[in-house]
Amino acid sequence: MKTHLLGGAAVALALSVATPAFAQSADAPAPAANSGDIVVTATRQSTLLSKTPVAMTAVTGDSLRSAGITDPRSLAQVAPNLAITESGDGVRIAIRGVTSTDGTEKGDPSAAFLLDGIYIARPQDQKGAFFDVAQVEVLRGPQGTLYGRNTTAGVVNVQSARPKAKWEGSFDAKIGNLNSQNYTGMINAPIGNSLGVRLAANFDRQDGNVLETASNPAYPLNPYRKIFSTRLSFGGDIGRLKFVVRGDWSSQRGSMTNVVPLSNFYTNTGTVGVNPTFIAGKSANAYRGLGYGQQYSSYKWNTTKGVMGEFTYALTDRIDVTYLGSYRESKQDFNQDLLFLGVLENPATFWGRYHQNSQELRLAFGKGNKLHGQAGGYYFEEKSYLNYTLGNPLSSMVYTGASGYAFPQGPTVSRSKAGFAQLTYDIIPGLHLTGGVRYTNDFKSRNGATVLYFPNQASVPSAFGSQCVGTTCTLNLNIASATFEKVTWKAGLDYDVPGLGLAYFNVSTGYKAGGFNDGCVSGSGLGCALSAGQLYYRPEQLTAYEGGVKFKFADGKVRFNASAFHYDYSNLQLSQAATLTDATTGAKVLQTLIQNAGTAKIDGVETETTLKPTPDDTFTIAANYTNARYSHFSPTNSSGQSVNFSGKQLDHAPKWTATVGYTRNFDLANGARVEAGVRTALSSDYYISDLNMLYQFRMPSYTKTDVTVTYKAPHDRWYIQGYAKNLENVITVANAVAGNTPAVTMEEPRTYGVRAGVKF
Repeated sequence: MKTHLLGGAAVALALSVATPAFAQSADAPAPAANSGDIVVTATRQSTLLSKTPVAMTAVTGDSLRSAGITDPRSLAQVAPNLAITESGDGVRIAIRGVTSTDGTEKGDPSAAFLLDGIYIARPQDQKGAFFDVAQVEVLRGPQGTLYGRNTTAGVVNVQSARPKAKWEGSFDAKIGNLNSQNYTGMINAPIGNSLGVRLAANFDRQDGNVLETASNPAYPLNPYRKIFSTRLSFGGDIGRLKFVVRGDWSSQRGSMTNVVPLSNFYTNTGTVGVNPTFIAGKSANAYRGLGYGQQYSSYKWNTTKGVMGEFTYALTDRIDVTYLGSYRESKQDFNQDLLFLGVLENPATFWGRYHQNSQELRLAFGKGNKLHGQAGGYYFEEKSYLNYTLGNPLSSMVYTGASGYAFPQGPTVSRSKAGFAQLTYDIIPGLHLTGGVRYTNDFKSRNGATVLYFPNQASVPSAFGSQCVGTTCTLNLNIASATFEKVTWKAGLDYDVPGLGLAYFNVSTGYKAGGFNDGCVSGSGLGCALSAGQLYYRPEQLTAYEGGVKFKFADGKVRFNASAFHYDYSNLQLSQAATLTDATTGAKVLQTLIQNAGTAKIDGVETETTLKPTPDDTFTIAANYTNARYSHFSPTNSSGQSVNFSGKQLDHAPKWTATVGYTRNFDLANGARVEAGVRTALSSDYYISDLNMLYQFRMPSYTKTDVTVTYKAPHDRWYIQGYAKNLENVITVANAVAGNTPAVTMEEPRTYGVRAGVKF
């Protein structure tokens, strides 16, 4: 795969046939000074945010720093209808109520996370800190034409700063409560008059949200985050060619314990079909307490590395060709202390190896003509190997004398091929008609097993016979492969309303590939107990209708963005326990399956208003209504009980959210300035489904307020900032589960500290 990337880069240089997928091109429209507008790449070309007919939020690197956003989990502070929460050792992204519950090697997210235009498949690789970031763009709604599969909910694209042909450097530091430390250094050096090399590094350390309650624990909880990351970039312009090549490496260490007992937050959790009761009125520390001392190690050793190349060559003044290629590897190793049934601690170990290859070639044409557009092809492949082992006492409960109950899998392969095109026709000046189509072919396969380990040959039961090799006995195989294909499309009309701004209407479709569960079809191998309908599930599909405006009034002092949308959402892929019957032996087997679950409807309105009555005063007001609900869904649990979920809210989809903010600048006599800001986020209650118990966990409504005070030296040479986030110290629920491992994952408590930085 590395040869693919380097070979592609060589071809691009030799044949001069490449354009950047996400770079701001030299002829991109330049925003007017102090206009509040920025250049974005949501349409895979550089456009002004105010002229882009997509519901999106774009935040510059400076704005991220000012808001105290240092990793993806905090993006919901600035992007409406977005929730990025921790799920296991990864993150779970929900946009407008569309999300995914399967973060395993065989699962796919519903929202794509991109780093410099490269799709990052593993949720575990999406937790790293933001450093030396130029911009983050959050696109809401399906992006199936230009971005492809797994964008049913939308796209989060993090764009690193590009190397420049000049000397510059910076250093930023943060120290705060939870023993948090964050340090970022960057140095950029010119090579000649048009090329540059840029080196950036970051160290991020923080204790977790879980509080240690045991005295002298054998295995402490902290640090939870201990991440070191570095990135080396080289690029610039050579005549018509614009390019950047990046290599990055990251090491993630820290505790694997990020959950507390379910009883910290909820009562009445054992009644099927009846929603548990949220325990209100407790202190933040009471919610956060672990409640026991860990008997076993819970720590991770993860590394990620990758190389990518992005090349641009203008074949003519009207035709560009784009090549974007990447190869990535990640290693995940951890020990874990699992609490079963709220009382039984059990050790677990995991190791995984992941290899990811993505390639894209795209032609952009018609620049300056009435008819213009782009077309291209895309290839993606991920291959993984892993093993997850549960030790004693659980393994001996599965079979007496077993020292491990394990799930070795691999290779697991996910391969996607796509061709796409999107055209825009300028009907009259200011009125644009856009149509796009994409064909995607997805292939997935896996070879694996469920096994028991025994401590020595003498302890291997003779009853297993030929199922054992050495001290490993196979209980059942995990064998599956499937191919899926889908055509997604988009049609849209946008108009530059004279004196106001942009109005648009789009109809677009999204698609997430189908897949398979653990196990295999009865009769196809050892221990196979599933029917084809139980083993495989179908793709998710979504059709979105959306209209919006991006207006400005009073010489730009008032900006108003609004969008209204309706989604038809079918074949939702949801996780649920089921009791299966082995077709050969008749034995009953309890297993968690991903199954297609009926349909959903989502309706909503999003509004964002910015008022700037004076150059020093800025008010922001955003109000959002989202009605995301199941329209037809009656899940049945493993005991055969069924509950009608029609009308119930989708996960992480509060009906009402709002933010109100105010920023004031104070100019000082020496040319410095002080910037003070306050921002309050309000949310109505939201729900998290547990389909094993056929109920939903409710998180009550809340507010969270952030404040910052920043001193900026003349010419922005250095700054120092005091900050506090979540002044109310509200502990909100990120995820909750009942069943064998009842637990709650929380979002951050109140945080506060000091940041400082210098540029040179």
